Amino acid sequence: MYVDAHSVQMVEVLSVTVHCTVASRFAHTVMTSSALNKANSSQEIFFEVDLPKTAFITNFSIASGRKMEKFSVSVNIAAESNVTFILTYEELLQRKFGKYEILTRINPKQLKTVTDNKVQFDIYQQEVNYMADYILWSFEVEAHTSLFQAHISFSPTLDQQRKCPECDGSLINGDFIIKYDVKRASSLGDIQIVNGYFVHFFAPPDLPRIPKNVVFVIDRSGSMRGTKMKQTRVAMESILSDVHPEDYFGIILFDRSIDLWKESLTKATEENVDEAIQFVRQINPTGATNINDSVMKAIHMLQDDRRKKKLPERSVDMIILLTDGMPNKGERNLQRIQQNVCEAIGGNMTLFCLGFGDDVDYSFLDVMAKQNNGMARRIYEASDATLQLQGFYDEVASPLLSAVDLRYPDNAVDSLTPHHFSQLFNGSEIVVAGRLSENDMDNFLVEVFANGVGEGQVIQCPYMYIFLCVLLLLPPCHYTFCSVDGDPHFMIELPEREDALCFNINDSPGTIFNLVKDPSIGLLVNGQTIGDKMVAPDGKVNTYFGRLGVVHHSLGVRLEVTTEYITLSQDGQKVKLLWSDQASLKGPSVDLLLTKDRSVKVTLRDSVKFVILLHKVWKMHPYHQDYLGFYTLDSHLLSPSVHGLLGQFYHGIEFEVGDLRPGEVPEKPDATMYVKGHQLNVTRGWQRDFSKDLKKGENVPCWFIHSNGTGLIDGSAEDYIVSGLFNTV
Repeated sequence: MYVDAHSVQMVEVLSVTVHCTVASRFAHTVMTSSALNKANSSQEIFFEVDLPKTAFITNFSIASGRKMEKFSVSVNIAAESNVTFILTYEELLQRKFGKYEILTRINPKQLKTVTDNKVQFDIYQQEVNYMADYILWSFEVEAHTSLFQAHISFSPTLDQQRKCPECDGSLINGDFIIKYDVKRASSLGDIQIVNGYFVHFFAPPDLPRIPKNVVFVIDRSGSMRGTKMKQTRVAMESILSDVHPEDYFGIILFDRSIDLWKESLTKATEENVDEAIQFVRQINPTGATNINDSVMKAIHMLQDDRRKKKLPERSVDMIILLTDGMPNKGERNLQRIQQNVCEAIGGNMTLFCLGFGDDVDYSFLDVMAKQNNGMARRIYEASDATLQLQGFYDEVASPLLSAVDLRYPDNAVDSLTPHHFSQLFNGSEIVVAGRLSENDMDNFLVEVFANGVGEGQVIQCPYMYIFLCVLLLLPPCHYTFCSVDGDPHFMIELPEREDALCFNINDSPGTIFNLVKDPSIGLLVNGQTIGDKMVAPDGKVNTYFGRLGVVHHSLGVRLEVTTEYITLSQDGQKVKLLWSDQASLKGPSVDLLLTKDRSVKVTLRDSVKFVILLHKVWKMHPYHQDYLGFYTLDSHLLSPSVHGLLGQFYHGIEFEVGDLRPGEVPEKPDATMYVKGHQLNVTRGWQRDFSKDLKKGENVPCWFIHSNGTGLIDGSAEDYIVSGLFNTV
């Protein structure tokens, strides 16, 4: 971004600032520049900006470009007056290689009068993980991050920007790149809602890749002679070296005629890859360009090998076409070529098109790729063309899911963007947006059907989940996440405040506490404590939850969980499982997912979802024994009358903290908390959240309330003691 004041006299650029705000993968960037015309006559100056290619500016046209689009405007500035340029553009950030990228080009050009040169980024997202890349390596970049946001600021002084002490030229001329990702839960995605619309981000973590069958169709016509072909050979050598051993591949060369490396696809063994690399090194460009017949040959190769069952049944088929020119041999009508290819593929494989150079008809390739579930990419003639080719292949090298179908309730959604996708690639993300018919999202269930590979089996099952806590876009979310684990440690996480409260309950082993009670639906969750095997040498008696009981009278469900077994009863039927089992039970009122020796996740229809963790201790440990942890995942459907040691916090809690002061431990300051009409002395500390990492846990900063939570909980801890695991009193 710069103001061109070199071509005019006595025009000084006073400031150049960029402020980018990112919320929910959507970037809003404001560029501001001020200039002063010190002459006694009006002058025309130019304001020029390099923009990301996917950026959108209202009411302005954007010329063609590479990663950046060039935007410029001229204005006549009156004598001895100021002018301020303000340009706002927006873009939806696309996830590639597991990161979102924000790209800003910085080039102030004129230095001697620029007193304010600043670039600032504010990212608001669920649990930001970020990194910054910048060519300006000799400058300080200020960065502050927290759980839900990152602030990055770059503001060099005039002296820091100069090429030399006496120079007016700027040292700064390059790209400032912020790359970040969000922390992804195992829920396989999140849905965010604002003003009657929703957007669904789908990027499930930790999926195994699907084997692929790929045919490379390479243009060797005369126009590819020279640097283009040299770069293509180098890129193909690198690409072939990276083909996964489980994949199958083929190579087709074309000009006016067609040559095959082999008549059918070949598994990517080390020997076959070496042979293919030698074949690619011998490519010599000559002749005309026959795109139609070469692509049709690739389609028939894949179809024949499928029919003869030479390819893995659970794999995906794709064609990658690289060409630099127009078809001038065989079929030359562009629409007829597109029709032939589309009819032959029939939706059963994906076509990717790479257009090399400026002479290619890129719109023809773009349409043909999109008609066949793929995408096109222009490869620019430059020294890095090899890296461009390699980078594109890396994007599509690892498919994770195929035939991805995202389904939404018909009675809740009025309109949708495309929600059927041929593939999901590693490091990418599927985005679906829609308009809601109503704002009541209590029963908004999303079903995702997809084919994938997991331990040799096809995954073709619906994932149903809801994620409605939206940062920035929605009013503060009123869900709280409550858990009890350890000795026993109670933790109340408050996402809307980016904070947490915690307290301990100490009592003798065998005591049964009421954790959750919702009389309106007959829900009850109780926990019984256990102690250590024997008193430790320091005399401290530790207690944990060793037995949990759950009753839902309206649904007729009764669940007992101990450190040895899980018992589920409903409507007279009873199922007993051991922690050594792996099981999934689905019923009309309750779903139960048991992960061997780790956790049991329970969903009770129209009420609550929670997970119980099993903490296994070495059997020969002299003091400690196995115990349980209870984590609430979703409680927003429970009534306002819900109570219990955990339940009373399900609908949030109001408090204020002030008078921060040093505590007994330097890294744990004390403060005064005002809550429920009480003034409490609290300590800043940490509690372990094991819901995401059972072995190590995650440190969660929280305000610790002393004396068994007195003043925070209603009444005293003794008020929550009950007589039996399934009793209310």
